[in-house]
Amino acid sequence: MTTDQTSEPQHGGILALDVARAHGVSTLFTLSGAHVFPMYDAAVKTEPAMPIVDVRHEPTAVFAAEAIGKLTRAPGLAVLTAGPGVTNGVSAVAQASFSGSPLVVVGGRAPNNRWGTGSLQELDHPPIFSSISKSATTAHTVADIAPTIDEAFTLAGSSHRGPAFVDVPMDEFFNSAPVGTPSQGNTTAPVQPDPDALRAIAELLRTSERPVLVLGTDVWADRAEVAALQFVQQTGIPVIANGMGRGIVPGGHPQLVTKARSTSFNRADLVVVVGTPLDFRLGYGVFGGKEGATPARTVHVADSADQVSSHAATAATAHGDLSLFFTGLFDALTGSSAHGSRPDWTPWLSTLQDEVAAATARDDELLTAEADPIHPARIYGELLPRLADDAVVIGDGGDFVSFAGKFVEPKRPGGWLDPGPYGCLGAGMGAAMAARIARPSSQVVLLYGDGAAGMSLMDVDTLVRHDLPVVMVVGNNSAWGLEKGPMQWIYGYDVAADLAPNTRYDQVVTALGGGGEMVTDPRQIGPAIDRALASGVPYLVNVMTDVDAAYPRATTGI
Repeated sequence: MTTDQTSEPQHGGILALDVARAHGVSTLFTLSGAHVFPMYDAAVKTEPAMPIVDVRHEPTAVFAAEAIGKLTRAPGLAVLTAGPGVTNGVSAVAQASFSGSPLVVVGGRAPNNRWGTGSLQELDHPPIFSSISKSATTAHTVADIAPTIDEAFTLAGSSHRGPAFVDVPMDEFFNSAPVGTPSQGNTTAPVQPDPDALRAIAELLRTSERPVLVLGTDVWADRAEVAALQFVQQTGIPVIANGMGRGIVPGGHPQLVTKARSTSFNRADLVVVVGTPLDFRLGYGVFGGKEGATPARTVHVADSADQVSSHAATAATAHGDLSLFFTGLFDALTGSSAHGSRPDWTPWLSTLQDEVAAATARDDELLTAEADPIHPARIYGELLPRLADDAVVIGDGGDFVSFAGKFVEPKRPGGWLDPGPYGCLGAGMGAAMAARIARPSSQVVLLYGDGAAGMSLMDVDTLVRHDLPVVMVVGNNSAWGLEKGPMQWIYGYDVAADLAPNTRYDQVVTALGGGGEMVTDPRQIGPAIDRALASGVPYLVNVMTDVDAAYPRATTGI
């Protein structure tokens, strides 16, 4: 941000919003609070006016801004009032940190001229955020506001992406200073992956008989989806999708073997993981090796050096711009010409395709189940044929949403949102708001566990007030299913795992101005979803499901 004076002095809210606009922000998410009134004034009075989406609980505002970052790949903006307004956003900021989501949170702060005297909501916020954000700082004076927020946006949008937090003292927010010339957003040059690392990975691929490529969230976030798909199609390598890597290889593609995940990982001799941590979702980077077999070699590729695994035993690693990684790796694998030779993995791919076909056949039995109570898989059997290719599907729940991960294979990239490795329930409502704003012509479907629904349904009021139609489907088994089964397994009983039976979450939505209905017959699920999609309002389909139909989990995440 330059310091050239371009106009008469303006108050701190205008200075902050000018910077946000320069970084691509087009919506401000908030819950009203006096400490940040100047931001609202700027949004209303500057041209063009910026939409303000005001929610009923601050986490929803931050989850929405985080999801804007995920969908647009530019930082979203949440503005929180001081004290509890800011601290209510902590879990959502932590989710953004774990997910690598570009996000800026601007917080109000007790005024400088009263600091230390016990003014309303006086709290030093940055230390709270320091461990879960790329930066957490205070713009102490009105002159600091623009450069500090500019730096926050630049950091949030640079690899490895994540949240940044800035708070501004109330008196300085209302103060005025000359307007500088905003920067034009993040212009950081892409980092070239090390050619030696690319050659090492290429050699591992060249000598591999059973490789698997894992595409993670950062492949999407780094805008590498085109290069990744081209690499996949040119090489014939089998692929498993993870997080927002879903849809980069379209659902139904012959090389997408996510449905054969267990066989792929257990029998692979090389697993190349790109754009996602080697965490509990990927066996902490250990693949195969069961029953005395030789473990697979593991390659880890990240968008920045600090994201490369330090705990796993890797055969090779690389970091840098992920589009450059895929194009550079293909060149290293085939030589200078794209028509050069490459390994033939057809027999291995055919084995996995047979596994996919068998898994699909098994899935079909669940997806069409006539069980009473309803098997949660039947919901997906009705939903999947009704999803458009550009639909945005959002998961917010435990067991019920695990079934979504099993059955939903997006046709396009950027069409899947979930809490990521942090596993924070209650994130879905904000994500649904963001999806409706970022993808106004797409279907937006929020898949709720009944536990997660209870955390954020009051914000249906926000959907209604801001005319944001979303289809919500609740798998209602009247329990915290993800905890009920394991506690029974460990102790032989469960406690604090049951919810009220047959809760009418649909009536909550209708009371708040939307639409909804309860479903107890599996044959009525499809027609109810049709009504929801056609309604043009926030609409909740509340499906009573079998609490004993638990997701067959292979890992506890511990």
